[in-house]
Amino acid sequence: MAALLSGFTPPPQWLPVSAQWCLAPDRCIALEVADTPEKQSKGLQLRPALPPLRGMWFPYSPPSLARFWMHRTPEPLDMLFVRGGRVVAIEARTAPCLRLPCRSYGPDQEVDGVLELAAGQAEALGIAVGSPVRIEPVTITTGQP
Repeated sequence: MAALLSGFTPPPQWLPVSAQWCLAPDRCIALEVADTPEKQSKGLQLRPALPPLRGMWFPYSPPSLARFWMHRTPEPLDMLFVRGGRVVAIEARTAPCLRLPCRSYGPDQEVDGVLELAAGQAEALGIAVGSPVRIEPVTITTGQP
């Protein structure tokens, strides 16, 4: 706590790609998965802009009312709120917020998860409210027989 009060800034979180969302057989979004409350609270804070076809998935089980903010997230993001395998809301091009208070984003309904992509990616990829979402685990191979 003393480190936080003295102005210490923790390093950004880098999670391994462990899931994907394929929009077409040859076009998949590689996803880091923030699957614990600690990982979810850090999210993409202090991270540079995400490249195309990269994102972070925040799963919720059971479904929850998810409110996201952009505190210490230096690059704008698209936030896609998912319920029952469909996009139910999109907050496009959310603005960075480096100092409190920060606006929060999210629909007034429970969701199964939230996807964060670089700003403008939802539109560029043709993702809209109602788009189907199927998050699949990625099998990591070590290259050994």
